Amino acid sequence: MKQNSFIGKVVLLPCSKIYGGITYMRNKFFDWKLLKEVEFDVPVVTVGNLAVGGTGKTPHVEYIVEAFRKTKRVAVLSRGYRRDTKGFIIAGRTSTPRDIGDESYQIYHKFEGKVTVAVCEDRVFGIRELLRLDPSINFIVLDDAFQHRYVKPAVSIVISEYNHPLNKDKMLPYGRLREPARGINRADIVCVAKCPENLTPWDYREVINDYALFPSQYLFYSRFAYQPLRPVFPDVATAVPYLDWLTAGDSMLAVAGIGNPRPFVRYLKSFAAKVKVDIFDDHHQYTRKDLEYLLERYKTLKGSRRIIVTTEKDAVRMAANPYFPHDLKASTFYLPIKVEFTNPFELPPLEETIAKLIREWENNRNQSL
Repeated sequence: MKQNSFIGKVVLLPCSKIYGGITYMRNKFFDWKLLKEVEFDVPVVTVGNLAVGGTGKTPHVEYIVEAFRKTKRVAVLSRGYRRDTKGFIIAGRTSTPRDIGDESYQIYHKFEGKVTVAVCEDRVFGIRELLRLDPSINFIVLDDAFQHRYVKPAVSIVISEYNHPLNKDKMLPYGRLREPARGINRADIVCVAKCPENLTPWDYREVINDYALFPSQYLFYSRFAYQPLRPVFPDVATAVPYLDWLTAGDSMLAVAGIGNPRPFVRYLKSFAAKVKVDIFDDHHQYTRKDLEYLLERYKTLKGSRRIIVTTEKDAVRMAANPYFPHDLKASTFYLPIKVEFTNPFELPPLEETIAKLIREWENNRNQSL
């Protein structure tokens, strides 16, 4: 619904102000120590956002895990959004997206089970269980937990989209914010994601002015670099095409169930092949009816080469879906993404900044003991 609509202004805007007041007071209760934050002996890095939708949080979690997993015993804990289970669960080889959520499933398989991945609605309990089951864990990443203030992190990171500056947004349900934009003041690091290429010095200055961070906070800029296609079903794929090999006589069916599919679709349309698009809700669980529909859509594609291209998040749900049509498996691919950082002000890399903040956190804890 558009923010300037009559219903938006009469109904949603007052609701957003009420919701904003509630979240403001909740944060104040934590600031006033009326609600308790639990701090652990191991460093906890939270990665979250202030806005709903696809800010690109999971690829940044994967970047952090990759940066530290060779020197630390890393664990990732999330709530497991839209899973069919409850309570604390550690990911394993037999886990499915319905057991642990698609993002946790993706992270577990991205690192081939070599990083501990768990889900739990209660993050405090989840961390305690992780440390009880594996005392060697010495680095925990909390996924989507910036608002979960019952855990006091060593480092807090907020991911925000370049095209949706927080200071120009409104609270839910009128806008996209989970809490007032001033909540960004709690972050140690702010990463502006999905930046266009070739930003000018003026563009960077605009971002700095929009976010108006404190001198003690760090501001990073990142973008997604799309990688070559990979098969969703590698056991049956006979050949993996390159997108720039496709011609105007070829066709793609783009399928996405993510928060913001526009960059994904725009990238596919930058190639020569004809593109048809089917968009589903974020975290969509594909039903048998959905997959039968995609099969019929695939049959309408024209050209000598016809493929389905989906996102990495959708691929994990498709690969684990027993109803996925066998006739589509050899032609279904996903488009991996990799986080790349631009560094216009010659800051240390993100991982070095995180390590520095953790050292400061450790020193402060030692002094207070």
